[in-house]
Amino acid sequence: MEHLLANNAAWTKPRRTGEEARVLGITLVLVFLLLGIAVSAMWLYRAAHSGPANVSGEPTGSQPLALSESTKAVLARLDSPLEIRFYALLDPATVPDSLTAFAGRVGQLLSAYQQEAGGKIKVTSFTAQSNPDANAAMADGITVFNLDKGEACYLGVALVLNGRKETLSHLLPEWEKALEPDLTRAIIRLMDAARPVTIPTTVSQINTAAIQEVRALIPDLAAVSVESGKQILRDAALKDFTAAAKEMQAQVKEAEQRLTQAQNGGTDVEQQAAMKHLQQVQTEQTDKLKQIAARSQAQIDALQQIKTVHP
Repeated sequence: MEHLLANNAAWTKPRRTGEEARVLGITLVLVFLLLGIAVSAMWLYRAAHSGPANVSGEPTGSQPLALSESTKAVLARLDSPLEIRFYALLDPATVPDSLTAFAGRVGQLLSAYQQEAGGKIKVTSFTAQSNPDANAAMADGITVFNLDKGEACYLGVALVLNGRKETLSHLLPEWEKALEPDLTRAIIRLMDAARPVTIPTTVSQINTAAIQEVRALIPDLAAVSVESGKQILRDAALKDFTAAAKEMQAQVKEAEQRLTQAQNGGTDVEQQAAMKHLQQVQTEQTDKLKQIAARSQAQIDALQQIKTVHP
């Protein structure tokens, strides 16, 4: 992150050209929006304009979050009241500010769901470090963490519709961009739970490659629950994601240096070649991140179908 900030400072020379500014914009958008490696910096910016983090998700005066069109379409199909229980029990003495900020953004996202649903969604927030709230979190299957550092903490969401429940047991800042799709898919599963479902009769109908990857990552598949299996698969994907992010940082830095050298004495042809190389690096790394996300989702889908056929 430090080298990115240093590179950013280098772009502030008085002789910055329009092309240089465009390169900087592309780099920052790619790093901040696709990798999520600068969540803390983004929150500091928001905090400076919107005030302190609001874990409960109550309106703070900032612009409301915009939900995707697919999420809006799903919420429009809701025909029964949906309850969302948001647990953000965080120990202020040991939990980093970045996690508290993330919890605040989760609360704001849930508030956007509530507003969009037009009265069909009720969000209940649990934020007190108290035994009743902790007991409620455990009862809803929210994962405890932070025990090695301080007070027990919980950060998760339980969704209840017509007596059925879906739980996102441990929310992580690294997966913030996947949170809205995860929430919406959970709502879809609850809505479709009462409808007839065609169950595959054999495992061979499932994505063969994904099955092999799931079995390699979870050798004792029969002894692992669906939720535990999902967490194992997510952890594996996060490891791949982190490695790809580090690789991207190194390649982008090298490409930026080549472009800077070309602009400080190179010919127009060399500058265009350096610019093209930087864009190619960004495209390749973006594709790699998309592939990791797609493979992770395929593995989770395969796990769910395997467990349906062989619980």
